[in-house]
Amino acid sequence: MSRESTPHHGPVTADDVAHSVRLSVDTLAEAAAADWSVKAGSLDWDCWETAEHLADDLFAYAAQLGPARPPLDTDVPFDWTSRRPGGPANVVFANRAAGPAGLLQVLDASGALLVAMVRTAPRDVRAHHVFGVSDPEGFGAMGVVETLVHTQDIAEGLGLGWSPPGDLCARALVRLFPDAPVDGDSWRTLLWATGRGELAGRERLTSWRWYGEVR
Repeated sequence: MSRESTPHHGPVTADDVAHSVRLSVDTLAEAAAADWSVKAGSLDWDCWETAEHLADDLFAYAAQLGPARPPLDTDVPFDWTSRRPGGPANVVFANRAAGPAGLLQVLDASGALLVAMVRTAPRDVRAHHVFGVSDPEGFGAMGVVETLVHTQDIAEGLGLGWSPPGDLCARALVRLFPDAPVDGDSWRTLLWATGRGELAGRERLTSWRWYGEVR
């Protein structure tokens, strides 16, 4: 897949990250009174843990871009910990006493950190990710993908509808999933590319990854 092969071929931007986080927070806020201890989609985590994991992802991507000389072979060495066996290992945790509204504020704040780094980091900055040394656009695209698909997981658990804009999905697909098909519904394709759905003519994925390298 190349940017020239899709009508939504522009780069992933800080505005895209901000838009995805805003859509996520606004959608999930509809279930602020729900039980967030229910399972999140097909994950082994509950909805609260999945939202914390998402906030942690956005924070971590921002942090990778932050040092004057970002690491090219490892993560910035925060101390990730898990609060239960099998739970996500995070730096970022929300105060449970603040409830889902507080959790969503943590998500919103973490998203803002990534938006700021994608907007301000020089385009030639490179930093480590396990799926390839990447640039600010790449980390922004990772943030978009994580936000869109984990919001789907949480929305499924909480009984909410969630269907993000196709152009947002398409730009993230082009940047991170070069082998994904370009025709058809880009949201359905993104769900397939992340092991969350079926796609006509393609086998369902039981393992998946993206490609963050600058191409």
